[in-house]
Amino acid sequence: MAETLTHRRVLAIALPIVLSNATVPILGVVDTGVVGQLGEAAPIGAVGIGAVILSAIYWLFGFLRMGTTGLAAQASGAGNRDEVSALFVRALLIGVSAGAVIIFAQVLIFRGAFWVSPASPEVENLARDYMTIRVWSAPATIALYGITGWLIALERTRSVLVVQAGMNGANILLSYYLGLTLGWGVEGVAWATFLAEWGGLVLGLWLCRDAFKGDAWRRATLIFDFVRLRHMAMVNTDILIRSVLLQAMFVSFLLYSADFGDVPLAANQILIQFLNVTAFALDGFAFSAEALVGRALGARDRAALRRAAVLSSVWGLISCALLAMSFALFGTMIIAILAKSVAVQSVAAIYLPYMVAAPLIGCAAWMLDGIFIGATRTGDMRNMMIISTIIYFASVVPLMAQFGNHGLWLGLLISFVARGVTLALRYPMLEAEADQSKPVTAT
Repeated sequence: MAETLTHRRVLAIALPIVLSNATVPILGVVDTGVVGQLGEAAPIGAVGIGAVILSAIYWLFGFLRMGTTGLAAQASGAGNRDEVSALFVRALLIGVSAGAVIIFAQVLIFRGAFWVSPASPEVENLARDYMTIRVWSAPATIALYGITGWLIALERTRSVLVVQAGMNGANILLSYYLGLTLGWGVEGVAWATFLAEWGGLVLGLWLCRDAFKGDAWRRATLIFDFVRLRHMAMVNTDILIRSVLLQAMFVSFLLYSADFGDVPLAANQILIQFLNVTAFALDGFAFSAEALVGRALGARDRAALRRAAVLSSVWGLISCALLAMSFALFGTMIIAILAKSVAVQSVAAIYLPYMVAAPLIGCAAWMLDGIFIGATRTGDMRNMMIISTIIYFASVVPLMAQFGNHGLWLGLLISFVARGVTLALRYPMLEAEADQSKPVTAT
């Protein structure tokens, strides 16, 4: 590999991602605060619902970020610069095409979303106004997934931070100006996001301008090579299936929570935010694993692959230990900030120990996800997620019957263990593959 694998290199990839993730919640707070100044409840609900619906739709295309990272990292590790550039163009084409489909189907999508989750007529009308504007930036938003994955693969996570911070900063300033100063309200916030997302795409393209050096980026025979496109489609399909199953577990968790009453449901929702924080914090180190493992596999360097997996995981475990300690020391204080209801606070405190344990129990699953994405062993990821999902549902139902909400939390933690153990059992195959001389193929 071109550079020695060190702790400094892992941190150089990870820390910009952690900082980038820290800017994400700020944006939602500002958008809510802007429409909150209008003095009515409906605009707040409209922006919230509209943002959730669009985020859920865009989330389906998160595979583009992960798949691009693994494939581009391997191409880079193999020294295939033409393929690195071609992957960039393929990711852009997929992102823009997917966004165009969403724009075309927006009426059906919005109608289906409100059928699943109806709101008051006033909120629905305002939310439609919001989404009808924002949806026109769908090509930019999804294409940015590909750009982000490509930058991570090349270990250029500072550029990821620049794009994210620039886009969110512009969104915040434009939301205030268009929403409040010009008095455009909900539509102003929507236009702010629209402009920021297209601006983010332009900034991302400028930062990735080296992808357009040479002629590889415009060689149709390379970009539309059937074997490579098929490989990319298989990788992305596997990741999509894995992600849908993971989301199904968390959705079912909240649906099961509702069976215990409003207060336990609210308490569980509060505690889920601790898991979200853990995921945000671990993203940086999982992304480090994606980039470094992918490069090592592309270079057929077994020792480097193992070192990349170990160093990234060590920092992931350190982060998990710090998070567990923080949740133990400050968890009740955080709960009190997030929930004003004394009843919700009391119930959440009962189940807080599960959140102290979750980062430590789930660390292996999160880090191995990054390792397998970098290796593009997405067939293994898909299959192990299927097994873990079956284990989750097979365990959570009898556990809830026996232990109530405690059983629900135990079932979720068991799913973390299942993901970690099943992927760990497949890990030796990655090192074996790194010893082979044949080109990397999908599994």
